[in-house]
Amino acid sequence: MRIKDIARLAGVSPATVSRVMNNNGYVKEEKREAVLKVIKDVDYQPNPIAQSLKNQKSQMLGVIVPKISTETASRVVAGVTEVAKERGYQVLIANTDLDIEEEINYLKFLSNKSVDGIIMMGTEVTDRHLAVMDKLTVPIVILGQKVKGYTSIIHNDYDASYTMTEYLVKQNHRDIAFIGVDEKDEAVGIVRKQAYLDCLNNYKIEVDNQLMAIGDFDIDTGYQMMQKILSYKTPTAVLAVTDHLAIGAIHALLDAGFGVPNDVSVVGIGDIKLAEYLNPPLTTVHYTFKTSGKMAAEAMFELMKNPKKQGDTLMTSFELKTRASVRAL
Repeated sequence: MRIKDIARLAGVSPATVSRVMNNNGYVKEEKREAVLKVIKDVDYQPNPIAQSLKNQKSQMLGVIVPKISTETASRVVAGVTEVAKERGYQVLIANTDLDIEEEINYLKFLSNKSVDGIIMMGTEVTDRHLAVMDKLTVPIVILGQKVKGYTSIIHNDYDASYTMTEYLVKQNHRDIAFIGVDEKDEAVGIVRKQAYLDCLNNYKIEVDNQLMAIGDFDIDTGYQMMQKILSYKTPTAVLAVTDHLAIGAIHALLDAGFGVPNDVSVVGIGDIKLAEYLNPPLTTVHYTFKTSGKMAAEAMFELMKNPKKQGDTLMTSFELKTRASVRAL
C-alpha cells in the first residue's frame, strides 16, 4: 500500500495524504477524516527505510556492550530500549565479548550514519578509542566510565566501595581481603580499589597487600583469587568488587571447609538478581543499571537536539543491601 493508493481510496491528492501523515500544512477537516479512515481501514504502516531516507535519520541507536550475556548489560539495554521506544527509535546491539578490537571496529561501523547515535558501555577507553570517537559524525554517550570531553553516565563507584568497606569495619572486621580487577578498567579496577584503601587508612587499619588479589571479571577468577588469599592467610571478611567475583570467592571458601559468614564474611558490588537467592543471600551494593541505561538514552536525545551539551557527566545512585553473608564480630 502506497501513498498514492491511500489518496485514490480517500478521493484526495497524494500531497494531501502526505500533509495528513506528517501533520504539516492545512487540510480541510472532511479530507483529513477521509484519509485517516483509509489509513485505519487498511492498517497502513509507514516504510521506516523510506522515512529515514527522507529525513536523513535512521531512527536507530547503536549500543556497544562488552558482554551481552551479563545481567548488567541486559539491564542497561532494557533501560535504553524503553526510552528509545518512547521516541520511536529502535536499538541495534553490538556485542564485543570484551574484545577491544571489536569495540574499535563497531565504532567505525556505526559511525557511517547507520545509526543516529552510539551508547557505549565502557570498560577500557584507550587512545585508539578516542581517535575513532573524535571522528564520529554522530553523538556518543559513554556509560560506566568518565571520559573527558564526552557525555558520560557513571556509577558512584568510590562511595559505593567505601560504604561497603566501612560497613565491614563497623562489624568489627580488621582482616578484610580484597578481590579486584585489572586497572585497565578505571571505574572498577582503580576507583573501587582506592576507596577500599582509603577507608582502611581512615580507620587506622594497616593495609596488607597479600590480602589483595587482582584478576578479571569471571566467577572463576573470584574462586582462584580467594584460593590465593587463603594460601597466605584466612581473613575475617572479603570485599569483591563485583557480585560474580564474590560468588566465586564463596565457593572457594566452602570448598576449603569454611562457612560463610560463620568463618568468613563476603560482600560484593552490583546486586545481580542471583545475589538475593544465594545461600546465604549476598550483602552487596545495588546499582541502578536499568536507570543508567535510561539516563544514557535521555542524554543521547538531548545531544541530538543540542550537540553543545557534549561533555556532561551524570552519576547514578546506589543502595547498600545488607543480607546474611556478613557476621558481626
